[in-house]
Amino acid sequence: MAGHSKWKQIKRQKGVTDARRGALFTKLGREITMAVRQGGGPDPNGNPRLRLAIQKARESNMPNDIMERAVAKATGSADASQLEEIVYEGYAPGGAAVMVEAMTDNRNRTVGDVRNLFNRSGGNLGESGSVAWVFNTRGVLTVSLDRGVDDEEVALAAVDAGAEDFESDAENLSVYTKPEDLEAVRKALEESGVNVASSEVARVPSTTVKLDEKDAVSTLRLLEKLEDLDDVQRVYSNADFPDSVLAGFTA
Repeated sequence: MAGHSKWKQIKRQKGVTDARRGALFTKLGREITMAVRQGGGPDPNGNPRLRLAIQKARESNMPNDIMERAVAKATGSADASQLEEIVYEGYAPGGAAVMVEAMTDNRNRTVGDVRNLFNRSGGNLGESGSVAWVFNTRGVLTVSLDRGVDDEEVALAAVDAGAEDFESDAENLSVYTKPEDLEAVRKALEESGVNVASSEVARVPSTTVKLDEKDAVSTLRLLEKLEDLDDVQRVYSNADFPDSVLAGFTA
């Protein structure tokens, strides 16, 4: 699971600049719109995917009016009905697996953009199923290990609530659940006084690929450029990066 946690750590440390915040809100709004269309309607009480999308938007401080427009767009916009979800799979420099989740109204444009980034990085875009077997779909909660937070106590509380696994670093505890148990574990932790920084259903690698410094830098740049594409919602990799490269990349 190191690949997942290290890439997530990098994104947290780099943060979201004002220049990128508008793009982030667009992607979060797109997820809300698709959740309404595919997950069971505009009522979050009966639509788990929508509840999770709204929670993610709130974690990113997305204004309520933008969320409301995204919900309304699902039923009242021709543009929303043209959106489709696509997953691309490939290999980064050094052989690390990469999965790219996209939402697009133009499949040809999106695959062209994604393929171009893979090629320019020294990686390659693969066929459907080429790397999906490396990843498991799991619920992932992140708890910030602020002063006074005992990671062992939180981990035990998470397991008691139904979590399957956990891992920690100096700053955060990652809790892993079955996708269907994510909401229950989050609720149990919050009711016990734990501050859950984020929660999501994610693709978590079952194995990782250690990269040398050159391939690690190229892979990090590829992942970042993929996430910057307008049509890309999420990017996952099983790359294991050297600490020296991580330090330089987040500086």
